[in-house]
Amino acid sequence: MDLKQFSHGGVQLITEGRRPYFDLDFQNGHLRIHERVDREAICGQLLTCMLKLEILVQEQVKVYIAEVEIEDINDNAPTFKVETVQLKILEITATGSRFLLPDAQDPDLGENSLQTYQLSPNGHFALDVQTAANGGKYVELILDKSLDREEAAFHDLILTATDGGNPVKSGTAHIRIVVEDVNDNAPVFSQSIYKVIAMENIPIDSLLVTVNATDVDEGINAEIMYTFRQASENALNIFHLDPKTGEVRVKQNLDFEENTVYEMEIQARDGRGISGRANILVTVIDVNDNAPEIAVTSLTNAVSEDSPEGTAVALLRVTDRDSDDNGKVWCSSSEKLPFRLEKTFDNYYSLVTDRSLDREIISAYNVTVIATDKGTPPLSTTTIIPLKILDKNDNPPTFQEKSYMSFITENTPAGTSVFTLRANDPDWEENSKVTYSIIPDQVKYSPSSSYLSINSETGAIYALRSFDYEEFQEIHFLVKAQDGGSPPLSSNVTVTLLILDQNDNSPQILYPSLPSDGSTGVELAPRSSEPGYLVTKVVAVDADSGQNGWLSYQLLKATEPGLFSIGLHTGEIRTARFLLDKDVLKQSLVVLVKDNGLPPLSASVTVTVVLADSIPDVLTDLSSISVPVDPQSDLTFFLVVAVAFVSCLFFTFLLVLLALRLRKWRTSQLCESGNISFNGVPVSQFVGIDGVRAFLQSYCHEVSLTSGSRKSQVLFPTESCTNTLRAQQDSNRSEPFFPAENSNMNQEGQAFGQLAWELPAISSDTASLASSYPDTTELALLEVIHYSIPEEMQKGSFVGNIAKDLGMDGKHLSEHGLRIVSRIGTSQYFTLNVISGHLQISERIDREEICGRAEDCMLNFQVIIESELEIYGVEVEIVDINDNAPQFPSGKQKLKISESSVLGSQFPLPEAQDSDLGVNSVQRYHLMGSSHFSLDVQTRETGAGHVKLVLEKSLDREQQPVHDLILTATDGGDPVRSGTTQIQVIVLDANDNVPAFIQPVYKVNVEENIPKGSTVATVRATDVDEGINGEIKYSFKKITEKDSKTFLLNSTTGIITLIGNLDYEESSLYDFEVNAEDGGGLSDWSQVVIVVTDLNDNAPELAINFLIDAIPENSPVGTVIALLNVQDRDSGVNGEVTCSIPSKLPFQLKKSVDHFYSLVTYDNLDRERVTNYNAIITAADNGTPSLSTSARISLQILDRNDNAPVFTESSYMSYFQENNPRGASIFSLTANDPDWEENSRITYSVIEGHKKSILSSYLSINSETGIIYALNSFDYEEFQEISFLVQAQDGGSPPLSSNVSVTLFILDQNDNAPEILYPSVPSDGSTGVELAPHSSEPGYLVTKVVAVDADSGQNGWLSYQLLKATEPGLFTIGLHTGEIRTARFFLDKDALKQSLVVLVKDNGQPPLSASVMVTVVLANSIPESLSDISNISVPADPQSDLTFYLVVAVAFVSCLFFTFLLVLLALRLHKWRNTQLCESGSMNFTGVPVSQFVGIDGVRAFLRSYCHEVSLTSGSRKSQILFPIGSCTNTLTPQQACDQPDPLLITGDSAIIVEEAAISQVGM
Repeated sequence: MDLKQFSHGGVQLITEGRRPYFDLDFQNGHLRIHERVDREAICGQLLTCMLKLEILVQEQVKVYIAEVEIEDINDNAPTFKVETVQLKILEITATGSRFLLPDAQDPDLGENSLQTYQLSPNGHFALDVQTAANGGKYVELILDKSLDREEAAFHDLILTATDGGNPVKSGTAHIRIVVEDVNDNAPVFSQSIYKVIAMENIPIDSLLVTVNATDVDEGINAEIMYTFRQASENALNIFHLDPKTGEVRVKQNLDFEENTVYEMEIQARDGRGISGRANILVTVIDVNDNAPEIAVTSLTNAVSEDSPEGTAVALLRVTDRDSDDNGKVWCSSSEKLPFRLEKTFDNYYSLVTDRSLDREIISAYNVTVIATDKGTPPLSTTTIIPLKILDKNDNPPTFQEKSYMSFITENTPAGTSVFTLRANDPDWEENSKVTYSIIPDQVKYSPSSSYLSINSETGAIYALRSFDYEEFQEIHFLVKAQDGGSPPLSSNVTVTLLILDQNDNSPQILYPSLPSDGSTGVELAPRSSEPGYLVTKVVAVDADSGQNGWLSYQLLKATEPGLFSIGLHTGEIRTARFLLDKDVLKQSLVVLVKDNGLPPLSASVTVTVVLADSIPDVLTDLSSISVPVDPQSDLTFFLVVAVAFVSCLFFTFLLVLLALRLRKWRTSQLCESGNISFNGVPVSQFVGIDGVRAFLQSYCHEVSLTSGSRKSQVLFPTESCTNTLRAQQDSNRSEPFFPAENSNMNQEGQAFGQLAWELPAISSDTASLASSYPDTTELALLEVIHYSIPEEMQKGSFVGNIAKDLGMDGKHLSEHGLRIVSRIGTSQYFTLNVISGHLQISERIDREEICGRAEDCMLNFQVIIESELEIYGVEVEIVDINDNAPQFPSGKQKLKISESSVLGSQFPLPEAQDSDLGVNSVQRYHLMGSSHFSLDVQTRETGAGHVKLVLEKSLDREQQPVHDLILTATDGGDPVRSGTTQIQVIVLDANDNVPAFIQPVYKVNVEENIPKGSTVATVRATDVDEGINGEIKYSFKKITEKDSKTFLLNSTTGIITLIGNLDYEESSLYDFEVNAEDGGGLSDWSQVVIVVTDLNDNAPELAINFLIDAIPENSPVGTVIALLNVQDRDSGVNGEVTCSIPSKLPFQLKKSVDHFYSLVTYDNLDRERVTNYNAIITAADNGTPSLSTSARISLQILDRNDNAPVFTESSYMSYFQENNPRGASIFSLTANDPDWEENSRITYSVIEGHKKSILSSYLSINSETGIIYALNSFDYEEFQEISFLVQAQDGGSPPLSSNVSVTLFILDQNDNAPEILYPSVPSDGSTGVELAPHSSEPGYLVTKVVAVDADSGQNGWLSYQLLKATEPGLFTIGLHTGEIRTARFFLDKDALKQSLVVLVKDNGQPPLSASVMVTVVLANSIPESLSDISNISVPADPQSDLTFYLVVAVAFVSCLFFTFLLVLLALRLHKWRNTQLCESGSMNFTGVPVSQFVGIDGVRAFLRSYCHEVSLTSGSRKSQILFPIGSCTNTLTPQQACDQPDPLLITGDSAIIVEEAAISQVGM
């Protein structure tokens, strides 16, 4: 090519998708290297390396191919994958053993690749280089001289790899040989005996000692584990040995009292089973950690208050488990109490009285006994001994006051409680039960018992009759209070009852007195009297005293008010002014005399005063006096008063009912919050009066009891409830409803029952009163009795005759109270037969369990003779027998010994344990089961000691991996006992076998599209060794860095997994080596060859080298649009590519050279049909399945103005409503031009049409949008359509245009209302009158309404409607004719003048209307109608009467009040019925008070009863008792109890409470 053409950029180097290794020099046309070219990176291990280039000549639209071959040079030195390699070799490895070394890698080829290896000089190893079948070299390390870890633990070697290039290049690796140790040394403790001194209060988890053993071996051979080898079970529970650190810690509390010395043997064993041992000796030092223990061996829980000083109350035994000063104890008690402690002997104390007791001061004592030891710090124990002081009747009842004074009003009803007094007796139970009585005396010459009575239990004094203050004013009597002791004690007190006066006497008028003939006296008042003139005086007296007798006078009524006045306290009647002539002659004065009591009582008298100077004048004037007649009240006034009265009465009734409800609520709140407890209800008393059985007093108790309650809640009423005597009542029972004695006993019982302290078993004789004990106050320990028995005797076996040894009579042992006293918390090994006096075994006795390893085993306890309070000590010695066989630790004992162990090696064995002592313990051992081992037993003074296993013959794991031995231990008892254990010796393997691969070469074929994580191949090597020596680890030996990122080798399973992507195009073959190494360092290698099979996994690559994105629509056929390059990375058929394009497009593909294609046109283009093309070019290969790639080429067609605007229709027709607003859009048209931009821009205009000269004044068109606007409002009545032409012209050059015809039709609107032509409205404002004869028949035409409408169509359709008429139904109108006709005959009552309103309405939307009034006169002629109309008058409405509304108001309010009363009465009846149903239920009571009777005059009179209305609920802890207020009175009925008469409406709280109680009385 010409260089000028070349330099103008007509040539291009195509590099799409590849690295630009080369570029073109446009100055001289040379091909130059653009980037570094590395043959190994580009072609890998291929012998021939070629790079292909494509050169594009744009002018010719041709592509040329160029090839560049890359030659190899020695630019890479051999390299090892790792710089340092570590090999582990046992020091016992045999010479000649081979170890595989890592290979070096050299990416160069031929002579430039790896050629040889060299090893640095050393005295132990040599090198062996071998050539594989593929030409590769691998190297092995050979052991020439035995290794010794003690001489040299490490060997450092340098491995050098060299190639054959020029110059020669090399690489090195550091080989580090680690000599592994063999377990040939046993652990050695730093001390043979570890002695430790520990306080017994040392905290848990405290460190006692740390044992330390060392092993000169390393690794697992030097890992030491510490264990207890020989220790008692108790020591194993108390101490913890850390198996790793050797720390010995306390895991349970040390107790000096249980064991003072612990001896244990520990063992240190390394990882291969060789062990050493040492002893630990722990000495426990006693501390004061045990508080003294107090045991109450004998106790009297009650003592009489008159007991003499020195009386023994309790016997105590004090012990302390500590030793020396820590175990010395002294006892004390409080000095303020009347008791003291006396030490009798040894550790026994006696609690005796120190001074006299008084139960009334203190009824019970809690004696605190403190036992303190002498340790540092001292410890103490406290116990509380409860003592109850028994009562003696030494206190008489005492009244709270020296004398009593009380007040009682006169006229009190018989049976009323007038006063209550109470006497207190500090004694207990029967001694404190007080009975009250009135000492007989005379009151007004009558016995006091006829006036008063007293409740003997409660002290309540009742009045047996009504007192009269006017009869006597006070009563004196004595009340006696006597207790229930033996002998009884009593005291008296004076009681004075002062009777208070009541206002029970009305004033008595002495003057003026009423004459016997019924006439009234007359007083004279002269007419000349001046103001203040004394007319007369009213004199009155009152029998009451005090303010009840103070009288006041009041002028209640007078004929002439203001004429007379009366003195308030004098009763003098005087004139208040001068007398006038008009004053009535006879003046009547009503005088009221009222006392000052509450409520006040009064009397009245009428005084007649005559205004005259003398009697004759009076007589003459009286004859002319006539009785005045009161004017009759007006009916309206009385109706108003009636309405007000009834309304006020109704309102007052509602207020009263509301107040009762509020009071009920407040009472219920107080009842719920209050807890009232009462002891005993007063017992009824009866007397006979006039031989009649009279009921004087009763109590109605409304009781609410609940099961399980401990308290009762009682509400006492204020009024009485009288009932008759029940025929079925038991008159002999007199206990109160809630007895006070039972309540006190329960409280006392609870106090005694709350003694929560632990005592040993006490016989009934010991627990009796203090009087049953002897007066002995000192105890003595007389002697100690000794017995000796062997362990494991049967229960009930004879130990000794303790009664005989004590010199007691065996026939009367039960009378002496002989029993065993043991320590608290200890087992009762012995029991005493109280019949024979023999000491017997009660529980199994195991010497080893009780005394452990102690040589002497003693059991100590005491026996007490309660009759003499003597104590004897008893000690029983337990003798050991051979009852325990030697025992080894449970389970099979396993011992691991390496097969390389030397002869004579010793291994400790577990020792047997025997709880027995002396010759009964272990004496010898014996071994059976194998000739490879023997025993070495070290003998101690007490018998056989440590035992070791000695290796006598070499072990071979391949011949026998396990040896089972039987170790037997025997004691020296009679009979001889033995124990065995099984010893399993496991022979540990030595690493003497090299791993071996199953195949020397593993060759596999894989497809290149397998997913990541797939298993490519599995290599496997075997090693006949076991354990760590047989554990094989796999690793890559010789592999490139690229291949190591592609494959992963599982070091344990040998599975080769794909971790990268296999690509045939990058590499079709992978060759590397795998190494297998066991735990001892021996190894083997194998070759792995992976052949990758090509798949059609690469889609063709399509590159656009040249492209035109826009051409005119008039371009010629064959115009080149684009130049394409197609490639496929696959090979063979998978790499053959075919290009195609859709056949519907006006384009085709032409193949030019190699992989290049040209895209050209083959048909004419039209932009109006298709404005642009998206040509999809598909490149598909011939693989299976076929892969393809698509490229989209977008081509825009440029426009030419070859199309005129075109309207969517040939002509247009449109409609719009008349009366349109100016400027409104009435029509829109659009023309389309398929050209582009300026060629398609359209302009609209109106060119001609109907009424051309004035068209522009009616219409206008938007030149851009084609919207037509109305410039004026159109009227349908003016014209109905408009026609014109519209032109559309584009903006091309030259411009093109087209025309279209447009016709607009105007639509009518309902814009004209109907116009009424007849009847027309006269100009003077009057209305026309139509005549209708009275004789007209139905259907008679009266007149016709005529109307028109200017609109057309349905807007002009008219309808007529009769909107309003004076007489509806008299006339009708035609819907469409407007004719008014009569609908019926005329009647005389029809009005003469009929006004009709007619509505005329069109049918538009919305409709428009007009109306007219038509006047029709019912007359035969006009003069007749005028004369009738003048006589018409408007009727007046009658005025409402006030009296009628007042009557209605009275009736309404009265009915409302009466209805309310009926509803309330119905509610009360409903509740009363529920009450009767509730009372009919069966109830069972205990302790209901029964009436008492006293016969007087031979008649038994019922004086008092109780009506109980009880409400019980389950689960309640309180009882609620409600006492109603109302009375309950019935006659005597033999079959009927005292029923409570529930009134329908009871005032007060009692009725409300009764209702509540009745509702709450559910089934019991």
